[in-house]
Amino acid sequence: MKKKFQAVWNYRSFIFGSVKRDFQSKYQNSLIGVAWNVINPLAMIVVYTLIFTEIMKAKLPGVDSSFGYSIYLCVGILTWGLFTEIINRSQTMFIDNANLLKKISFPRLCLPVIVTVNALLNFTIVFSLFTIFLVISGNFPGFVYLAMVPLVGLLIAFAAGIGVVLGILNVFFRDVGQFFGIFVTFWFWLTPIVYLPSILPDKIRGLMALNPMASVMVAVQGIVVQGVWPQSSSLIYPFALTVALCMLGLHLFRSHSGEIVDEL
Repeated sequence: MKKKFQAVWNYRSFIFGSVKRDFQSKYQNSLIGVAWNVINPLAMIVVYTLIFTEIMKAKLPGVDSSFGYSIYLCVGILTWGLFTEIINRSQTMFIDNANLLKKISFPRLCLPVIVTVNALLNFTIVFSLFTIFLVISGNFPGFVYLAMVPLVGLLIAFAAGIGVVLGILNVFFRDVGQFFGIFVTFWFWLTPIVYLPSILPDKIRGLMALNPMASVMVAVQGIVVQGVWPQSSSLIYPFALTVALCMLGLHLFRSHSGEIVDEL
Protein backbone atom coordinates (compact mmCIF):
# COMPACT_ATOMS: atom_id res chain seq x y z
CA MET A 1 0.00 0.00 0.00
CA LYS A 2 2.91 2.33 0.65
CA LYS A 3 3.91 1.90 -3.00
CA LYS A 4 0.42 2.96 -4.11
CA PHE A 5 0.58 6.18 -2.11
CA GLN A 6 4.09 6.82 -3.42
CA ALA A 7 2.79 6.34 -6.96
CA VAL A 8 0.03 8.87 -6.28
CA TRP A 9 2.64 11.34 -4.98
CA ASN A 10 4.72 10.81 -8.11
CA TYR A 11 1.65 11.82 -10.16
CA ARG A 12 1.01 15.00 -8.16
CA SER A 13 1.47 17.16 -11.27
CA PHE A 14 -1.27 15.14 -12.99
CA ILE A 15 -3.52 15.58 -9.94
CA PHE A 16 -3.09 19.34 -9.66
CA GLY A 17 -3.39 19.73 -13.43
CA SER A 18 -6.70 17.86 -13.32
CA VAL A 19 -7.92 20.00 -10.42
CA LYS A 20 -7.00 23.17 -12.31
CA ARG A 21 -8.76 22.02 -15.50
CA ASP A 22 -11.87 21.03 -13.57
CA PHE A 23 -11.97 24.37 -11.78
CA GLN A 24 -11.50 26.33 -15.00
CA SER A 25 -14.03 24.26 -16.98
CA LYS A 26 -16.81 25.31 -14.59
CA TYR A 27 -16.48 28.92 -15.62
CA GLN A 28 -15.00 28.92 -19.13
CA ASN A 29 -18.30 30.04 -20.74
CA SER A 30 -19.24 32.38 -17.92
CA LEU A 31 -19.02 36.16 -18.22
CA ILE A 32 -17.75 36.72 -14.70
CA GLY A 33 -16.05 33.34 -14.25
CA VAL A 34 -14.61 32.50 -10.85
CA ALA A 35 -16.55 35.38 -9.29
CA TRP A 36 -19.52 33.00 -9.06
CA ASN A 37 -17.57 31.14 -6.37
CA VAL A 38 -17.82 34.32 -4.32
CA ILE A 39 -21.33 35.44 -5.31
CA ASN A 40 -23.15 32.18 -4.58
CA PRO A 41 -21.98 31.67 -0.96
CA LEU A 42 -22.18 35.40 -0.28
CA ALA A 43 -25.80 35.39 -1.45
CA MET A 44 -26.56 32.43 0.81
CA ILE A 45 -25.02 34.13 3.84
CA VAL A 46 -26.91 37.38 3.15
CA VAL A 47 -30.25 35.63 2.58
CA TYR A 48 -30.01 33.46 5.71
CA THR A 49 -28.90 36.43 7.79
CA LEU A 50 -31.75 38.65 6.60
CA ILE A 51 -34.45 35.98 6.90
CA PHE A 52 -33.53 34.53 10.26
CA THR A 53 -32.14 37.66 11.90
CA GLU A 54 -34.33 40.48 10.60
CA ILE A 55 -37.57 38.77 9.51
CA MET A 56 -38.00 35.68 11.70
CA LYS A 57 -35.97 37.05 14.62
CA ALA A 58 -34.72 33.51 15.27
CA LYS A 59 -32.67 33.06 18.44
CA LEU A 60 -30.48 30.27 19.77
CA PRO A 61 -30.80 29.40 23.47
CA GLY A 62 -27.75 30.60 25.37
CA VAL A 63 -26.43 32.69 22.46
CA ASP A 64 -26.69 36.48 22.79
CA SER A 65 -25.86 37.37 19.20
CA SER A 66 -28.79 38.17 16.90
CA PHE A 67 -26.83 36.38 14.17
CA GLY A 68 -26.64 33.18 16.23
CA TYR A 69 -29.11 31.05 14.30
CA SER A 70 -28.04 32.24 10.83
CA ILE A 71 -24.41 31.42 11.73
CA TYR A 72 -25.51 28.04 13.13
CA LEU A 73 -27.35 27.29 9.88
CA CYS A 74 -24.61 28.57 7.55
CA VAL A 75 -21.76 26.64 9.16
CA GLY A 76 -23.88 23.49 9.17
CA ILE A 77 -24.90 23.75 5.53
CA LEU A 78 -21.41 24.72 4.33
CA THR A 79 -19.79 21.82 6.17
CA TRP A 80 -22.46 19.37 5.04
CA GLY A 81 -21.93 20.66 1.49
CA LEU A 82 -18.26 19.65 1.61
CA PHE A 83 -19.26 16.19 2.86
CA THR A 84 -21.87 15.58 0.16
CA GLU A 85 -19.78 17.03 -2.67
CA ILE A 86 -16.99 14.52 -1.99
CA ILE A 87 -19.44 11.61 -1.76
CA ASN A 88 -21.54 12.57 -4.79
CA ARG A 89 -18.54 13.09 -7.05
CA SER A 90 -16.71 10.03 -5.74
CA GLN A 91 -19.54 7.62 -6.43
CA THR A 92 -19.38 8.40 -10.16
CA MET A 93 -15.65 9.17 -10.50
CA PHE A 94 -14.75 5.88 -12.22
CA ILE A 95 -17.78 6.01 -14.53
CA ASP A 96 -17.23 9.67 -15.43
CA ASN A 97 -13.55 9.01 -16.20
CA ALA A 98 -14.06 5.73 -18.09
CA ASN A 99 -12.34 6.98 -21.27
CA LEU A 100 -9.41 8.35 -19.28
CA LEU A 101 -8.99 5.07 -17.42
CA LYS A 102 -8.96 3.10 -20.68
CA LYS A 103 -6.56 5.37 -22.57
CA ILE A 104 -4.04 6.55 -19.97
CA SER A 105 -2.02 4.58 -17.45
CA PHE A 106 -1.94 6.29 -14.05
CA PRO A 107 -2.56 5.26 -10.42
CA ARG A 108 -6.31 4.86 -10.04
CA LEU A 109 -6.11 6.30 -6.53
CA CYS A 110 -5.45 9.66 -8.17
CA LEU A 111 -9.17 9.97 -8.93
CA PRO A 112 -10.43 10.12 -5.32
CA VAL A 113 -7.58 12.50 -4.52
CA ILE A 114 -8.63 14.78 -7.40
CA VAL A 115 -12.25 14.72 -6.23
CA THR A 116 -11.25 15.52 -2.64
CA VAL A 117 -8.89 18.35 -3.56
CA ASN A 118 -11.53 19.90 -5.84
CA ALA A 119 -14.13 19.81 -3.09
CA LEU A 120 -11.68 21.19 -0.52
CA LEU A 121 -10.76 24.05 -2.87
CA ASN A 122 -14.41 25.03 -3.29
CA PHE A 123 -15.00 24.74 0.46
CA THR A 124 -11.93 26.85 1.27
CA ILE A 125 -13.17 29.69 -0.93
CA VAL A 126 -16.68 29.59 0.52
CA PHE A 127 -15.59 29.16 4.15
CA SER A 128 -13.09 32.00 3.84
CA LEU A 129 -15.97 34.32 2.95
CA PHE A 130 -17.95 32.98 5.88
CA THR A 131 -14.98 33.62 8.18
CA ILE A 132 -14.78 37.21 6.94
CA PHE A 133 -18.49 37.56 7.75
CA LEU A 134 -17.85 36.26 11.28
CA VAL A 135 -15.07 38.82 11.80
CA ILE A 136 -17.06 41.74 10.39
CA SER A 137 -20.20 40.87 12.38
CA GLY A 138 -18.18 40.51 15.59
CA ASN A 139 -18.94 36.81 15.96
CA PHE A 140 -15.48 35.33 15.35
CA PRO A 141 -14.94 32.70 18.08
CA GLY A 142 -11.20 33.30 18.48
CA PHE A 143 -8.43 30.77 19.01
CA VAL A 144 -10.88 27.86 19.28
CA TYR A 145 -11.55 28.33 15.56
CA LEU A 146 -8.34 26.35 14.89
CA ALA A 147 -10.17 23.24 16.07
CA MET A 148 -12.06 23.37 12.76
CA VAL A 149 -8.94 22.07 10.99
CA PRO A 150 -8.88 18.53 12.47
CA LEU A 151 -12.68 18.35 12.33
CA VAL A 152 -12.74 19.20 8.63
CA GLY A 153 -9.93 16.69 8.12
CA LEU A 154 -12.02 14.00 9.86
CA LEU A 155 -15.06 14.90 7.77
CA ILE A 156 -13.04 14.74 4.53
CA ALA A 157 -11.58 11.34 5.42
CA PHE A 158 -15.03 10.03 6.36
CA ALA A 159 -16.55 11.28 3.10
CA ALA A 160 -13.62 9.94 1.04
CA GLY A 161 -13.95 6.51 2.68
CA ILE A 162 -17.66 6.36 1.85
CA GLY A 163 -17.00 7.77 -1.62
CA VAL A 164 -14.39 5.19 -2.60
CA VAL A 165 -16.61 2.31 -1.42
CA LEU A 166 -19.61 3.71 -3.30
CA GLY A 167 -17.52 4.54 -6.37
CA ILE A 168 -16.33 0.96 -6.70
CA LEU A 169 -19.75 -0.58 -5.98
CA ASN A 170 -21.41 1.81 -8.41
CA VAL A 171 -19.27 0.49 -11.27
CA PHE A 172 -20.74 -3.00 -10.82
CA PHE A 173 -24.18 -2.08 -9.45
CA ARG A 174 -25.46 1.22 -10.89
CA ASP A 175 -28.43 1.33 -8.51
CA VAL A 176 -26.02 2.07 -5.64
CA GLY A 177 -25.59 5.71 -6.67
CA GLN A 178 -29.34 6.25 -7.11
CA PHE A 179 -30.14 4.72 -3.72
CA PHE A 180 -27.48 6.70 -1.87
CA GLY A 181 -28.72 9.96 -3.38
CA ILE A 182 -32.08 9.34 -1.70
CA PHE A 183 -30.39 8.17 1.50
CA VAL A 184 -28.33 11.39 1.78
CA THR A 185 -31.53 13.46 1.68
CA PHE A 186 -32.87 11.59 4.70
CA TRP A 187 -29.43 11.70 6.35
CA PHE A 188 -29.41 15.50 6.13
CA TRP A 189 -32.67 15.81 8.06
CA LEU A 190 -31.57 13.19 10.58
CA THR A 191 -28.51 15.34 11.35
CA PRO A 192 -28.82 18.46 13.59
CA ILE A 193 -28.07 21.08 10.95
CA VAL A 194 -31.22 23.22 10.80
CA TYR A 195 -32.41 22.36 14.30
CA LEU A 196 -30.89 21.87 17.77
CA PRO A 197 -30.56 18.32 19.12
CA SER A 198 -32.16 19.54 22.37
CA ILE A 199 -35.57 19.97 20.71
CA LEU A 200 -35.81 16.26 19.90
CA PRO A 201 -37.66 13.75 22.13
CA ASP A 202 -35.38 11.69 24.37
CA LYS A 203 -35.93 8.49 22.34
CA ILE A 204 -34.97 10.20 19.08
CA ARG A 205 -32.00 11.87 20.73
CA GLY A 206 -30.75 8.44 21.79
CA LEU A 207 -30.96 7.18 18.20
CA MET A 208 -29.05 10.28 17.09
CA ALA A 209 -25.97 8.75 18.71
CA LEU A 210 -25.94 6.20 15.88
CA ASN A 211 -25.47 8.98 13.33
CA PRO A 212 -21.70 9.66 13.02
CA MET A 213 -22.31 13.01 11.35
CA ALA A 214 -24.40 14.25 14.28
CA SER A 215 -21.43 14.49 16.68
CA VAL A 216 -19.27 16.05 13.95
CA MET A 217 -21.85 18.74 13.18
CA VAL A 218 -22.48 19.44 16.87
CA ALA A 219 -18.73 19.91 17.34
CA VAL A 220 -18.41 22.20 14.30
CA GLN A 221 -21.39 24.34 15.26
CA GLY A 222 -20.25 24.46 18.87
CA ILE A 223 -16.88 25.88 17.80
CA VAL A 224 -18.29 28.57 15.52
CA VAL A 225 -21.47 29.56 17.37
CA GLN A 226 -20.53 29.12 21.02
CA GLY A 227 -16.73 29.16 20.87
CA VAL A 228 -16.36 25.87 22.75
CA TRP A 229 -13.78 23.16 22.16
CA PRO A 230 -15.20 19.86 20.87
CA GLN A 231 -15.33 16.91 23.25
CA SER A 232 -12.87 14.32 21.95
CA SER A 233 -14.94 11.48 23.44
CA SER A 234 -17.87 12.39 21.18
CA LEU A 235 -15.67 11.98 18.10
CA ILE A 236 -14.36 8.48 18.86
CA TYR A 237 -17.28 6.83 17.04
CA PRO A 238 -16.98 8.84 13.77
CA PHE A 239 -13.19 8.47 13.88
CA ALA A 240 -13.38 4.68 14.26
CA LEU A 241 -15.99 4.48 11.50
CA THR A 242 -13.78 6.63 9.26
CA VAL A 243 -10.80 4.30 9.76
CA ALA A 244 -12.98 1.26 9.04
CA LEU A 245 -14.46 2.80 5.87
CA CYS A 246 -11.07 3.92 4.55
CA MET A 247 -9.64 0.44 5.13
CA LEU A 248 -12.67 -1.13 3.42
CA GLY A 249 -12.35 1.28 0.50
CA LEU A 250 -8.65 0.50 0.05
CA HIS A 251 -9.36 -3.23 0.28
CA LEU A 252 -12.08 -3.05 -2.38
CA PHE A 253 -9.84 -0.88 -4.52
CA ARG A 254 -6.93 -3.29 -4.26
CA SER A 255 -9.19 -6.27 -4.98
CA HIS A 256 -11.15 -4.83 -7.90
CA SER A 257 -8.99 -2.14 -9.52
CA GLY A 258 -8.29 -4.40 -12.49
CA GLU A 259 -11.94 -5.37 -12.92
CA ILE A 260 -13.13 -1.73 -12.85
CA VAL A 261 -11.66 -0.91 -16.28
CA ASP A 262 -13.05 -4.13 -17.78
CA GLU A 263 -16.51 -3.39 -16.40
CA LEU A 264 -16.45 0.16 -17.77
